[in-house]
Amino acid sequence: MASKKLPLHTKIMLGLVLGLLFGLLCIFTGIPNILIIHYVKPFGTIFVNALKMVAMPLILASLIVGVSNLGDISKLSRMGGKTIGIYMATTILATTIGLLIVNTIKPGKIITEETRTELMGMFEEDVSQKTDVANKIKDEGPLQPLVNIIPDNLFNAAGKNSNMLQIVFFAIIFGIAILQIKSEKKNIVVGFFEGLNDVIIQIIHYIMMIAPYGVFALISTLIVEIAGNDPSKALEILNALLLYAVTVVIGLSIMILIVYPTILKLFTKVKYKDFFKGIRDAQLLGFSTSSSSATLPVTMESVEKNLNVSEEVSSFVLPLGATINMDGTSLYQSVAAVFIAHAMGLELTLTSQLAIVLTAVLASIGSAGVPGAGMVMLVIVLEAAGIPAAGLALIVAPDRPLDMLRTIVNITGDATVALTVASTEGEQVGIKRVNIESEDQSNGK
Repeated sequence: MASKKLPLHTKIMLGLVLGLLFGLLCIFTGIPNILIIHYVKPFGTIFVNALKMVAMPLILASLIVGVSNLGDISKLSRMGGKTIGIYMATTILATTIGLLIVNTIKPGKIITEETRTELMGMFEEDVSQKTDVANKIKDEGPLQPLVNIIPDNLFNAAGKNSNMLQIVFFAIIFGIAILQIKSEKKNIVVGFFEGLNDVIIQIIHYIMMIAPYGVFALISTLIVEIAGNDPSKALEILNALLLYAVTVVIGLSIMILIVYPTILKLFTKVKYKDFFKGIRDAQLLGFSTSSSSATLPVTMESVEKNLNVSEEVSSFVLPLGATINMDGTSLYQSVAAVFIAHAMGLELTLTSQLAIVLTAVLASIGSAGVPGAGMVMLVIVLEAAGIPAAGLALIVAPDRPLDMLRTIVNITGDATVALTVASTEGEQVGIKRVNIESEDQSNGK
């Protein structure tokens, strides 16, 4: 009798739990941090690098195939309008929800002067680095993000995941150009990129075989790095910021449990329970990697395989979403900005809070889908609202766990929009839920 094989999401969850337990064990048994960093962390880094390795070619190939398969420019215009419109609407809504919650709970009001001074001292160097990066972005001028969309060298752009928007632009233009050429030449070019896309998907299957081990390494290392050499001090500081973290989590939960289910109910017939089952592999991976870009290959496979979204839609909507749709990031930025202002004894006017909404939306569009990018863009949000950027030190400690949670929201938002666009294009999405349930019961039989 064949033994049952655990589903991928179960293996990833085991990796998360065991990694957490191992990290705590290392802290409280006195195992030197250097051993974890030198002999465990590299496996997590290898896993994340492998995902990043395929992210750029996947976006290039899938977008070119997706746009060229639309058949005509009018369909591209219609689908693109829907996609960008929904992405912008959800981002604005997420930012507004963040402001409403943080102004209601006011977590920054309970930060003591002693805790504030200690945190500012602990993370002064980290804040300085983030501020330098943000200042370079700010000094470039208001139209520089528009200039940055156009790559001056395609190969240089493909060499950095932070330049993903440039690859998206090139792929869309390339796909549109394919629509204008003769069919026999078009078939050759499209066939090449379809083959490239299939090869990349196969590589992703290989990478996912090591996902549980990579997740184990990432989580255990994270726990050790947060605690440092003084776990009691780390717990004390994290407890002081607990209400801030809870505020962010409440906002992210509203997006996950209310906003996205409402959108699905309005535009599709998919039950949210089935939707959640369909994308759980991507959510768990996003949680462990804190990168929507690195998780993109799994997100695409999940919505296509489990939720019956066509490759035509997913290959257009999801790469675009991984680049410009950061609902979790924009919500976090609005909460963090007000929290820092309150913690530093500042009161924000309505004008300042409106500036936070506008800047957070624009910053989320330009934010790379990699760990820590949201914090760099937060400096710009703080400056726009007149809040000292040095206050960033107040939220450095809990940022990584919150980054993991907001990545889940970013990924869930992308998948929600993909299903919405597919449904409005006449596709019968969500009908593959039987496959998901049978996988749970007898995967690998």
